[in-house]
Amino acid sequence: MSRLGAAVNIITTDGPAGKAGFAASAVCSVTDTPPTLLVCLNRSSSVFTTFTANRTLCVNTLASHHEPLSALFGGKTPVDERFAAATWQKGETGAPILADAIVSFDCSVSESVDIGTHQVLFCRVLGLRDTESDIPLIYYRRGYHRIVRDAG
Repeated sequence: MSRLGAAVNIITTDGPAGKAGFAASAVCSVTDTPPTLLVCLNRSSSVFTTFTANRTLCVNTLASHHEPLSALFGGKTPVDERFAAATWQKGETGAPILADAIVSFDCSVSESVDIGTHQVLFCRVLGLRDTESDIPLIYYRRGYHRIVRDAG
């Protein structure tokens, strides 16, 4: 699986069960009608119950300069410290939107399926926000990489 390169995202939620977030590369588009993403969440994760109780989330796709932020959200850093490291806005669902993410998808969880160690969340996109940033942070072979646009 380490050879399956992917964009790095921070998945966030806020609601009755509290605020939480984690770094993820297991995110992809499912369909554009209705606009739907899938997010894979490890059932043993410390944030699992918060996400499943809130049933809303935001997929924030990271730019190359977000590598330190990804490390914070991918580790054991306390929730308040994770969110203090960046500027956030509140989405339609109440989920935190990273102010300078490449793109943010504000979603409600419409369905979930347990597969192995993870729960696959099917997320209906309710809001979209994008920025001018276009140098994504990629995770490949257990390391961060940047895609640089060809000048030609």
